[in-house]
Amino acid sequence: MRDTRAELILQAEILVRGRGYSGFSYADLAAVVGIRKASIHHHFPAKADLALALVAAYDERYDAALAAILAQARSGVARIEAYGRLYLGGVEDDLGCLCAVLAVERDALPDAVRTAIARFFDKHIAWLERVLAEGLADGSVRAGLDPGSTARLVVATLEGALLLERVLAGTTGFRGTLEALCEALSPRGV
Repeated sequence: MRDTRAELILQAEILVRGRGYSGFSYADLAAVVGIRKASIHHHFPAKADLALALVAAYDERYDAALAAILAQARSGVARIEAYGRLYLGGVEDDLGCLCAVLAVERDALPDAVRTAIARFFDKHIAWLERVLAEGLADGSVRAGLDPGSTARLVVATLEGALLLERVLAGTTGFRGTLEALCEALSPRGV
Protein backbone atom coordinates (compact mmCIF):
# COMPACT_ATOMS: atom_id res chain seq x y z
CA MET A 1 0.00 0.00 0.00
CA ARG A 2 1.27 3.45 -0.93
CA ASP A 3 2.14 5.89 1.87
CA THR A 4 0.72 9.04 0.31
CA ARG A 5 1.82 11.33 3.15
CA ALA A 6 5.44 10.16 2.91
CA GLU A 7 5.38 10.51 -0.88
CA LEU A 8 3.99 14.04 -0.56
CA ILE A 9 6.78 14.97 1.85
CA LEU A 10 9.45 13.46 -0.40
CA GLN A 11 8.23 15.14 -3.58
CA ALA A 12 7.47 18.47 -1.88
CA GLU A 13 11.01 18.53 -0.49
CA ILE A 14 12.43 18.11 -3.99
CA LEU A 15 10.17 20.88 -5.29
CA VAL A 16 11.06 23.29 -2.47
CA ARG A 17 14.78 22.55 -2.65
CA GLY A 18 14.72 23.10 -6.41
CA ARG A 19 12.22 25.94 -6.80
CA GLY A 20 11.75 27.48 -3.37
CA TYR A 21 8.69 27.65 -1.13
CA SER A 22 6.89 30.21 -3.29
CA GLY A 23 7.94 28.44 -6.48
CA PHE A 24 5.62 25.47 -6.15
CA SER A 25 1.93 24.95 -5.55
CA TYR A 26 -0.27 22.11 -4.42
CA ALA A 27 -1.21 21.73 -8.11
CA ASP A 28 2.48 21.10 -8.92
CA LEU A 29 2.75 18.59 -6.10
CA ALA A 30 -0.49 16.84 -7.09
CA ALA A 31 0.81 16.44 -10.65
CA VAL A 32 4.12 14.96 -9.49
CA VAL A 33 2.52 12.54 -7.02
CA GLY A 34 -0.43 11.71 -9.28
CA ILE A 35 -3.24 12.64 -6.91
CA ARG A 36 -5.85 15.39 -6.64
CA LYS A 37 -5.11 18.65 -4.81
CA ALA A 38 -7.91 17.82 -2.37
CA SER A 39 -5.97 14.74 -1.29
CA ILE A 40 -3.00 16.93 -0.38
CA HIS A 41 -5.26 19.16 1.73
CA HIS A 42 -6.41 16.03 3.57
CA HIS A 43 -2.83 15.47 4.76
CA PHE A 44 -1.70 19.10 4.93
CA PRO A 45 -4.59 21.58 5.23
CA ALA A 46 -2.27 24.54 4.62
CA LYS A 47 1.06 24.95 2.86
CA ALA A 48 2.58 25.93 6.22
CA ASP A 49 1.59 22.51 7.60
CA LEU A 50 3.46 20.89 4.74
CA ALA A 51 6.49 23.13 5.31
CA LEU A 52 6.60 22.13 8.99
CA ALA A 53 6.41 18.46 8.04
CA LEU A 54 9.21 18.96 5.50
CA VAL A 55 11.50 20.58 8.05
CA ALA A 56 10.69 17.89 10.63
CA ALA A 57 11.49 15.07 8.19
CA TYR A 58 14.68 16.80 7.00
CA ASP A 59 15.76 17.42 10.58
CA GLU A 60 15.14 13.79 11.48
CA ARG A 61 17.30 12.58 8.58
CA TYR A 62 20.08 14.94 9.59
CA ASP A 63 19.86 13.79 13.23
CA ALA A 64 20.53 10.24 12.05
CA ALA A 65 23.36 11.39 9.76
CA LEU A 66 25.03 13.42 12.52
CA ALA A 67 24.82 10.49 14.93
CA ALA A 68 26.40 8.23 12.28
CA ILE A 69 29.23 10.71 11.76
CA LEU A 70 29.97 10.76 15.49
CA ALA A 71 30.02 6.96 15.55
CA GLN A 72 32.15 6.50 12.43
CA ALA A 73 34.58 9.42 12.23
CA ARG A 74 37.05 9.84 15.07
CA SER A 75 38.87 13.13 14.52
CA GLY A 76 37.38 16.59 14.52
CA VAL A 77 38.44 17.34 10.96
CA ALA A 78 37.19 13.94 9.73
CA ARG A 79 33.82 14.72 11.29
CA ILE A 80 33.71 18.15 9.64
CA GLU A 81 34.62 16.57 6.31
CA ALA A 82 31.88 13.95 6.72
CA TYR A 83 29.43 16.73 7.62
CA GLY A 84 30.44 18.60 4.47
CA ARG A 85 29.90 15.50 2.36
CA LEU A 86 26.26 15.53 3.48
CA TYR A 87 25.87 18.59 1.26
CA LEU A 88 27.28 16.83 -1.81
CA GLY A 89 24.02 15.07 -2.58
CA GLY A 90 22.36 18.45 -2.95
CA VAL A 91 25.18 19.70 -5.13
CA GLU A 92 25.02 16.62 -7.37
CA ASP A 93 21.21 16.80 -7.65
CA ASP A 94 21.15 20.61 -8.13
CA LEU A 95 19.11 21.03 -4.96
CA GLY A 96 19.71 23.52 -2.20
CA CYS A 97 19.61 22.80 1.52
CA LEU A 98 15.91 22.71 2.43
CA CYS A 99 16.27 24.98 5.45
CA ALA A 100 18.51 27.46 3.63
CA VAL A 101 16.07 27.62 0.71
CA LEU A 102 13.25 28.27 3.15
CA ALA A 103 15.32 30.83 5.07
CA VAL A 104 15.72 32.87 1.88
CA GLU A 105 11.94 33.31 1.92
CA ARG A 106 11.83 33.93 5.67
CA ASP A 107 9.51 36.93 5.48
CA ALA A 108 6.90 34.95 3.54
CA LEU A 109 6.85 32.09 6.05
CA PRO A 110 4.66 31.66 9.11
CA ASP A 111 6.36 32.05 12.50
CA ALA A 112 6.20 28.32 13.24
CA VAL A 113 8.18 27.51 10.09
CA ARG A 114 10.73 30.24 10.83
CA THR A 115 11.15 28.82 14.32
CA ALA A 116 11.66 25.29 12.94
CA ILE A 117 14.30 26.54 10.50
CA ALA A 118 16.14 28.43 13.25
CA ARG A 119 16.02 25.33 15.46
CA PHE A 120 17.54 23.26 12.62
CA PHE A 121 20.47 25.64 12.19
CA ASP A 122 20.92 26.11 15.95
CA LYS A 123 21.16 22.33 16.33
CA HIS A 124 23.78 22.09 13.56
CA ILE A 125 25.85 24.92 14.99
CA ALA A 126 25.72 23.30 18.44
CA TRP A 127 26.74 19.93 16.96
CA LEU A 128 29.64 21.49 15.07
CA GLU A 129 30.68 23.46 18.15
CA ARG A 130 30.82 20.19 20.11
CA VAL A 131 32.83 18.48 17.35
CA LEU A 132 35.27 21.40 17.23
CA ALA A 133 35.61 21.59 21.03
CA GLU A 134 36.32 17.85 21.20
CA GLY A 135 38.79 18.23 18.33
CA LEU A 136 40.57 21.03 20.16
CA ALA A 137 40.74 18.90 23.30
CA ASP A 138 42.19 15.86 21.51
CA GLY A 139 44.42 17.86 19.16
CA SER A 140 42.65 16.82 15.95
CA VAL A 141 41.60 20.43 15.21
CA ARG A 142 43.96 23.39 14.84
CA ALA A 143 44.63 25.04 18.22
CA GLY A 144 43.38 28.53 18.91
CA LEU A 145 40.04 28.31 17.13
CA ASP A 146 36.88 29.51 18.86
CA PRO A 147 34.42 26.59 18.53
CA GLY A 148 31.31 28.80 18.41
CA SER A 149 32.57 31.18 15.73
CA THR A 150 34.16 28.37 13.76
CA ALA A 151 30.93 26.33 13.84
CA ARG A 152 29.10 29.26 12.24
CA LEU A 153 31.94 29.62 9.73
CA VAL A 154 31.58 25.96 8.74
CA VAL A 155 27.82 26.28 8.17
CA ALA A 156 28.19 29.56 6.28
CA THR A 157 30.99 28.17 4.12
CA LEU A 158 29.15 24.99 3.19
CA GLU A 159 25.78 26.68 2.60
CA GLY A 160 27.49 29.34 0.49
CA ALA A 161 29.42 26.74 -1.49
CA LEU A 162 26.21 24.80 -2.11
CA LEU A 163 24.46 27.93 -3.36
CA LEU A 164 27.39 28.86 -5.58
CA GLU A 165 27.57 25.40 -7.14
CA ARG A 166 23.85 25.50 -7.93
CA VAL A 167 24.56 28.64 -9.94
CA LEU A 168 27.74 27.29 -11.55
CA ALA A 169 26.33 23.77 -12.07
CA GLY A 170 29.23 21.66 -10.87
CA THR A 171 30.69 19.81 -7.92
CA THR A 172 34.38 20.59 -8.37
CA GLY A 173 34.20 23.95 -6.62
CA PHE A 174 32.28 22.52 -3.69
CA ARG A 175 34.78 19.71 -3.25
CA GLY A 176 37.63 22.22 -3.36
CA THR A 177 35.89 24.43 -0.81
CA LEU A 178 35.38 21.48 1.53
CA GLU A 179 39.02 20.47 1.12
CA ALA A 180 40.20 24.04 1.86
CA LEU A 181 37.92 24.23 4.90
CA CYS A 182 39.26 20.97 6.30
CA GLU A 183 42.83 22.04 5.62
CA ALA A 184 42.23 25.31 7.49
CA LEU A 185 40.86 23.38 10.47
CA SER A 186 43.64 20.78 10.54
CA PRO A 187 46.40 21.08 13.12
CA ARG A 188 49.49 22.78 11.71
CA GLY A 189 52.07 20.38 10.35
CA VAL A 190 49.59 17.55 9.78
